[in-house]
Formats: sequence, C-alpha cells, structure tokens
Amino acid sequence: MTTPQEVLKLIQDQKIQMIDLKFIDTPGTWQHLTVYYNQIDESSFTDGVPFDGSSIRGWKGIEESDMTMVLDPNTAWIDPFMKEPTLSIICSIKEPRTGEWYNRCPRVIAQKAVDYLVSTGIGDTAFLGPEAEFFIFDDARFDQTANAGYYYVDSVEGRWNSGKDEGPNLGYKPRFKEGYFPVAPTDTFQDIRTEMLLTMAACGVPIEKQHHEVATGGQCELGFRFGKLVEAADWLMTYKYVIKNVAKKYGRTVTFMPKPLFGDNGSGMHTHQSIWKDGKPLFAGDKYAGLSQTALYYIGGILKHAPALLAITNPTTNSYKRLVPGYEAPVNLAYSQGNRSASVRIPLSGTNPKAKRLEFRCPDATSNPYLAFAAMLCAGLDGIKNQIDPGEPLDRNIYELSPEELAKVPSTPGSLDLALEALENDHAFLTDTGVFSEDFIQNWIEYKLVNEVKQLQLRPHPYEFYMYYDC
Repeated sequence: MTTPQEVLKLIQDQKIQMIDLKFIDTPGTWQHLTVYYNQIDESSFTDGVPFDGSSIRGWKGIEESDMTMVLDPNTAWIDPFMKEPTLSIICSIKEPRTGEWYNRCPRVIAQKAVDYLVSTGIGDTAFLGPEAEFFIFDDARFDQTANAGYYYVDSVEGRWNSGKDEGPNLGYKPRFKEGYFPVAPTDTFQDIRTEMLLTMAACGVPIEKQHHEVATGGQCELGFRFGKLVEAADWLMTYKYVIKNVAKKYGRTVTFMPKPLFGDNGSGMHTHQSIWKDGKPLFAGDKYAGLSQTALYYIGGILKHAPALLAITNPTTNSYKRLVPGYEAPVNLAYSQGNRSASVRIPLSGTNPKAKRLEFRCPDATSNPYLAFAAMLCAGLDGIKNQIDPGEPLDRNIYELSPEELAKVPSTPGSLDLALEALENDHAFLTDTGVFSEDFIQNWIEYKLVNEVKQLQLRPHPYEFYMYYDC
C-alpha cells in the first residue's frame, strides 16, 4: 500500500511538475485532466480535485456537473508517453455537494461490489484475471455519411495480402485461424509486444507473458497476473493505454473491437475469477473438476444471469458478431473443464487449491472492466446465496450433439438489444445488493439503445447493397 505522503514525497524528490489524473467514463474510456503539482495536497486523496463533469458520457447533465476526482495513491506511476515527467494517478469520483461517492462512477461501483462481498460473509476478496485480446493494424479507415459508409483495415500479416506487390512480398502471412503461436518471420510483432509488456511492468502491472493469437491480420494477447477486483480493472485500463500508445509509436494502431475482421476469430476477454476468505481459496473442493460446492453455485449464478450480464460484459453491437458458432466463441451457456465453446470453463490448474478458479469466456474488452467485474461478482454471489444449481457440465464436443441435444443447451443473446432486454427484465441481482443503482441500470440501457443500437439500425449496411441493389 502506498500512502498519500509517499506520493507527495515522490513528486518532490523527483521534481515532477505535472500530475495526470485519470478516470473512466460510463462506456469504459479513460479521461484525464493534467494539473500542476502545487494543485495536489493530502486533501486531494480524501476530498478530491474539482472538475466539470458535464460532458462525460453517461453522466448526469449540466445541472449536476460539479464533481471531484479523488486520487488513489496506490495507482501512481510515471507516464512513459509524455515528454515532460508526469505522474499518472487513477481517480474515483465524488459529488462535492453531498460528499458521497458518485453512483455513476464505474470505479465506485467496483468498490461497492467488493464491499458487498464482505458484507455477505461469504468471502473478503474477489480475484479477477482478464485476458484481453486485440488486433494490431497498419491502417484503419472508416466513415459514415448520408450517401456512403465503409471501413478498411489492413495488416502486413493479413492473409489477404499474400498476393500483394509489397516490393517484394516475402510471404509468411498467417492463414485464417492459424495464427496461434507461430515464430518469426510469420510472427512480425514479437518486439512490439515485448516493448508493450515491459512498459506495462514499468507502470506497475504485474506482467506474465505475450504471444500471437489465432486470427490472421495481427491478433495478439499480453498477460498479467490476476489481482483484486478494483486493481485488476486498474491494470486492464493501464494495459489498454500502454498497448495503444506503444503501437502508435511504431506507426501501428490497435483495436480491442471483438470482431474487426470477417471470417476469422474475434477478440475476447476471458476472465478468470475466484473468491477467498481469510487468505484461503473457496473454490477448491471435491466436486466436479476439483471445485467446491460454493464454486458450482457461483457458476450457477453466472449461467442464470448470463443473458442480462452480457449487456454489461459484452456491451457493443460488434460484441455479438463475435458470439457466433464456429470461431471458438463461447456461445453455449454451460460449464465444462475442457470444452472451450462453453461459456464457463474450469482450467486444468493442478492440485494446488490456490490455483482453482473458473473462467467466464463470454466477455470482451469493449466492456468497462469496473462494471463487468462488479456485475460478474454480483451474479456469482447471487448463485451462492440462492444455491443455484448449474446443471450438468457440457463435456462433449458441441458439434457432435444431436439437434435435440443442442436445443437443450441455452445460448448467449444474439444481439445487444436482446441482451439489454434481458437486463431490463433481470437486474435485481445487481440492484438489490446496493452495488448498482436503479438509476445506473436504466441510464445504461437508455444510453446503449439510443446511442448505439438505434444508430446502427438507422444506417444502410454496405452488404445490403450487395444483396438488394438489383431488387
């Protein structure tokens, strides 16, 4: 733990003049305000630094726009992408009129989820380990006007470039669905990923690994160690910030869109999770796959609430272009210790009870991690409290099931509007806990419908011209 006094001493000792205060908006993008060092004192870590929050996406209007950013001293690191030495600090938001934490601040909601876990007596610590995949592109262009709409992305690794005159083309383009773990020269991003990984470490993220992913066109993944719920979300935001900015340094661009390419695997964010109490893991036992009954009930809660949960963990229209059969996507609302098409997988982690966990495979990195982690924990805790039976595991190959057997396996929603409808009908597991407010849920549903679902529905799609222009 780092104290405010230690942060202030660091600023003084290293003669840091600029302090960059980062916070997250409702959809999940970091925002920031940079202040001169003399604007920060010990009260900044309790009362906060005032700012105007009227234009932040998903927040309340101009009549309630005065906010304060409360600095978390445990999140301080020197920003590696700024010319002048700048200390970056992640903040949570308070309402200065009441002195209360702002109920639309995602980081505040994440802390409420941890507080709720403690209040149940079930456990005192939730550990989360997200695995966010992404694409590195050389070019990304898109536009939408009244009479035109298009996107174009390109990568030196794209299989579609195997016949391109690159002066010369040296080959080694990963085939579709065959990009997993090839060495150089097929893998062209080794050095970039290494720099990403080491830069993350310099920013305080406990790094583990990096590798190429399945898809052609530059799909990659970096790994960091699991952490407590709020810090894991902090680390994921740092992960995304570092990856995008290192790529920019190399003249590349990164996207965490779940499905930027047609015909190949999309990018997910498989999220490992477990609950502990008094320093002891609660998910290890003598049940299926070495799990405890507590863990099975947790899975039951995740599966029961999954359709509503996906409105938060998979919150974009593009998310549901990934959640389709045939691309290793977890579309089946079932659990298994080996079947990766099941939405909940129990990793083969050996006999160490501390390593026993479950992996919810549906989420993607367009989600706001503070909200996604909080919602998953609430769903799992609802399963434990109400002893929800997850049913039998799905250990067979999904493609070997008969149509009758397959019809009995529930599947993920087919679109964002269906997931939002599920959330409208099933959110007591979020609001009865006091973690999410009714105001937040209704604002979330309205924001997503008005700004994303309906906007996409209004616009002609390029493929519609292919199908219908000659009608």
